[in-house]
Amino acid sequence: MTDSSLNADELVDSLKWRYAVKRFDPARSIDPETWAKLEESLVLTPSSFGLQPWKFLIVQSAELKAKLPSISWNQPQPKDCSHMVVLASLKTVSVEYVDHFLETTASIRSVPIESLAPYRQMILGFLKNIAGHELVWSSKQAYIALGQLMASAAVLGIDACPMEGIVAHEYDQLLGLAGTNYTCVVGCAMGYRHAEDKYATAPKIRFQPDEVISRL
Repeated sequence: MTDSSLNADELVDSLKWRYAVKRFDPARSIDPETWAKLEESLVLTPSSFGLQPWKFLIVQSAELKAKLPSISWNQPQPKDCSHMVVLASLKTVSVEYVDHFLETTASIRSVPIESLAPYRQMILGFLKNIAGHELVWSSKQAYIALGQLMASAAVLGIDACPMEGIVAHEYDQLLGLAGTNYTCVVGCAMGYRHAEDKYATAPKIRFQPDEVISRL
C-alpha cells in the first residue's frame, strides 16, 4: 500500500456510486491507459488452485457490438457501451492444461517442475471428483473475475453492468468460441453512464447489515 492508496471511506464511496447501468453514453469511450489497468485487474483475479480456467473476450468493434443486443434479450448496453467484456469458462480441464499451468508456475517461481508433483496430484484428484461437472466449477471462477472487474472499475470511476441475460451459445458462435473448449458464461458492459439514465440516482435497495451479516 502507498500513501496515495484509496482509504476505506473512498472505497465505500466508490461502491455506493456504482450501479448496474441501464443506459450507456455511446459517445464516450474508456481511454486506453485506464482500460489497460482494467485488463490487468482481470488477469490478477484469484482462482481455485490458481488454474485460471477462463478467457476474457473484449469486444470493442462497433460492428460486433451492434450484433449483440439481439442475442442479449434485446438489451442495448452491449451496443452502446465502450467495451463489452465476455467471460468464458473451460468446459473440461485436461491433464495437459494442468501441466501447462504447473510449467508456468515452475518457470515464474524458479522451482523444479518435479517439486510440484504433490500439487499436481492434488489438482488431478480434485478434477477427478468433479468429472462431468467442470463447467459448473469453472463458471464459479468466472464470477470471481466478474466481481473483481466491477470493483476495480468502480474505484477507477468506470461504469459497468453485469449481464447474465445473454444467449451463451449464440455468443459462442459470434465470438469464435463454437467448437472450442470454452463457452461464454456472463458479460459485463463497461463505459460511462448516460446523463439521462434515471437509475443512476435511484436509491440502492439493500437489506440491513444485520439481516445478511452474522458475526460469530
